[in-house]
Amino acid sequence: MKNIGTLLLAAVTALLVTAGGASASSGGTFVFCAPYGGDLFSLDMHKTSRTQDYIVGLNINRSLYKWDADQSKPVLALATDVKISADRKVYTFSLRNNVKFHNGRTMTADDVIWSYNRIAQPETSSSAASYIANIEGADAVMTGKTKTISGLKKIDDFTLEMTLKHPVDIGYALCKVEAAIVPREAIEGREAEFSINPVGCGPFKFVKWVRGSEVILEKFDGYFEAGKPYIDKLVYKIMPEGAARDIAFRSGELDANIVGASQYPIYLRDPQIKDNMIEVAEMYTRLIGFNSEFKPFADLRVRKAINHAINAELIIRKLLKNKAVLATGFLPTSSPAYDTAMKGYEYNLTKAKALMKEAGYADGFTFECIATANKSWGVGIVEALIPFLKRINITIKPQQLEGAALGERCRTGKFDAFIWSNESGPDPLETLNRYRSTTPRSAGNYTAYANPKYDKALDMAATAKTPAEKLEWVKKANRILFEDAPFWFFNYNKAIIAYQPWVKGIKPVAIEMMLQDFTNVTIDDSSPRK
Repeated sequence: MKNIGTLLLAAVTALLVTAGGASASSGGTFVFCAPYGGDLFSLDMHKTSRTQDYIVGLNINRSLYKWDADQSKPVLALATDVKISADRKVYTFSLRNNVKFHNGRTMTADDVIWSYNRIAQPETSSSAASYIANIEGADAVMTGKTKTISGLKKIDDFTLEMTLKHPVDIGYALCKVEAAIVPREAIEGREAEFSINPVGCGPFKFVKWVRGSEVILEKFDGYFEAGKPYIDKLVYKIMPEGAARDIAFRSGELDANIVGASQYPIYLRDPQIKDNMIEVAEMYTRLIGFNSEFKPFADLRVRKAINHAINAELIIRKLLKNKAVLATGFLPTSSPAYDTAMKGYEYNLTKAKALMKEAGYADGFTFECIATANKSWGVGIVEALIPFLKRINITIKPQQLEGAALGERCRTGKFDAFIWSNESGPDPLETLNRYRSTTPRSAGNYTAYANPKYDKALDMAATAKTPAEKLEWVKKANRILFEDAPFWFFNYNKAIIAYQPWVKGIKPVAIEMMLQDFTNVTIDDSSPRK
């Protein structure tokens, strides 16, 4: 009987640990990296537009929704339930009654309303303004006509009604850390202080920011998910140089490291690292955009010929060391609307030559492609295309620009072609709305793409009665875009994080791999920081 009891106890213990994802007694310090620059800009999520800041801010703050990496979609965070009206324009949220800010005060509906109103104020100049723009009355605040968003209504302290202008899945916008819910009293009259000493309601509270070196956070005991986070301290080392990160990771000073193209094949061959990597096709699509006002690119046959003339798979293998996923359309493999039936343009030189001849360009032409110095989608890639396009008598000339200058040229249509990494998620419908015929270049439709059949498919998706029907119409729009070939479809970024064997809980975050939520991450006793 004693043996049976022991076995039962062990089984129950194992079940509890599995169900919880980890033992709540994990403890210890986790050291991560902030790799996207030599420092942070601001820890006020409403006032920064830098991913480097979001990486840290995500774990200090919480938004109304959060991104669920396992489901690759937004789920409720600060609310337990939402009721949506039949016309899908009115959302009624039942807010959690146990959310506390790091100053000890309980969050209420007033905080959600105040936070969104702050984002909308013209003087805030928030990059999150576009995320709340679909709330009724937000545009009136953004243009300075009023101070409060009419589409936000407090029913009681823990019930919020939100009215939208258009029926959309608002979770995709309101899961962003830029739309964090923050306490009014911690900001008014002390905005400069708040940017370097923030107060949120996330799993970790701010401790210290050593400029150019590190940011230190510690577990918030009042966090609304009981027993979480599991680790006691979270440290972000500001490390823009890949070589330095590699040394720190190999020596055990970093618990996890973002993996670059040069490191990837080396890590894959390392028996101590290769089984401790997680990867995902991020929701960014690398492509060359063709200006429809440049005469040769007005011909669909020319655009298709270029897609067939380039061996994208070879470039990914040789130049990017397989740290990319071959594009088979605009929406990436991590998108909920990714179409597994779609195949990319095959490398077929014979077909490419035939299309050029049919279009009247057998003798070819010359065009300029503006690009940045980025190694994965910049001048180096354009130079790799030269011999491929030469075979169909096309000469491509790269012109290197800074990112801001390239963006300005794209928005004003002053280019023959551009190469860039375009956001292709998370909401597939909103993503494809960028290429509606009514969307100007200044709003992201840089190639001035226009097709009424494409617009119609998006209209049908927007009014679909079920999520499944919506996805089918989005997939149809994606196929139309692919067939019209306003781009050379190159790849989806493959983001990779390598982690130490004592680490559990790193997730494949398709919207940006470095946006790791450390609520459920644990480190075992083999960690040097336990």
